[in-house]
Amino acid sequence: MNWSSPSERLALLELLVSGTLRKRRSQEQCWRLLSELPWVRRTGRRDEIGIFDARRDELVALLDRVWPTWGGVLIALTTRGLPPTPEGWSALSDAERSDGLPVLPSRINRRTAASLVAPHSKSNLTPRRLAPLGGTETTHDGAVRLRPPTGLTALTSKGSVDLTAVAAVLGEVSLPERALRGRLELRGLIRAVLLVENLGAFCDLPLLDGWLLAHVPGWDTATVLALLERLHGIAIVHFGDLDPNGVRIFQHLRRLRPDLRWFVPDFWRELAAGRELSCRWPDDLDLSWAPDLVREVRQKEIWLEQEPVAVDARTPAALATILSGGGFSSTDQA
Repeated sequence: MNWSSPSERLALLELLVSGTLRKRRSQEQCWRLLSELPWVRRTGRRDEIGIFDARRDELVALLDRVWPTWGGVLIALTTRGLPPTPEGWSALSDAERSDGLPVLPSRINRRTAASLVAPHSKSNLTPRRLAPLGGTETTHDGAVRLRPPTGLTALTSKGSVDLTAVAAVLGEVSLPERALRGRLELRGLIRAVLLVENLGAFCDLPLLDGWLLAHVPGWDTATVLALLERLHGIAIVHFGDLDPNGVRIFQHLRRLRPDLRWFVPDFWRELAAGRELSCRWPDDLDLSWAPDLVREVRQKEIWLEQEPVAVDARTPAALATILSGGGFSSTDQA
């Protein structure tokens, strides 16, 4: 073993400082190697070894050879009250990165933040790593794709934009998360919002009078939820595939927006006849509250795509009816 990785070297340092070393997954190989050395003993505790005090010089010599700067590392750890363990090393590295932070704006992308306070931009932003950022907000910087109703305008401190005019040219508009979390206002008449899971259905649904269509791509719900926070007192309807993941996405959204309705029209049965797709539904997914069609789909071990419903001539009328009905489709009630 060349003792080149931090976790391997820290095993030596912890054994020297603490006199013992317990087996960890990240240090398992070096722990086994150390346990076979003549100057190391089993302590009697499970998965723990110790150093013979009379042989500590041999451990120091090994550290001097494979990690000449170990003394400075130990001082740095001790100064911050951190143990010579992988967890302590991680905390020390985070703290040293945080010491060199530049002056930050009020809002910063989470990947940029991670590159400053963590090992790399794809690292997790743990509470410990977020703390040095202070009041700086971290963002995912997603965007929500919309098909706006006639007359809808977006207003910010920098001016206003006629979303209908933009959509007339481009077919749709996109609102970034930073705008939604800022002081953006939506002005105009919105009868209801339709959250559409699949991109094809979102693009091909006929535009309904007064309806705002929003694309919600699977579990990527953070940005659309920022949009919904600005739409109080407006009916919200979800339209997605009828499969286990689609049910869970609806449940997730409904926990955050309890007034969320679910578009599950009866004529979906007719559209699916002869083209059912096999699907294994998990036993632990509770559907006792769900529309009849969802329970039937689960019983038959199939799933239904939403795209055929999106282009069916009956869909606009069915969506209009749901606003005067209950929480599900025009005929399926909770």
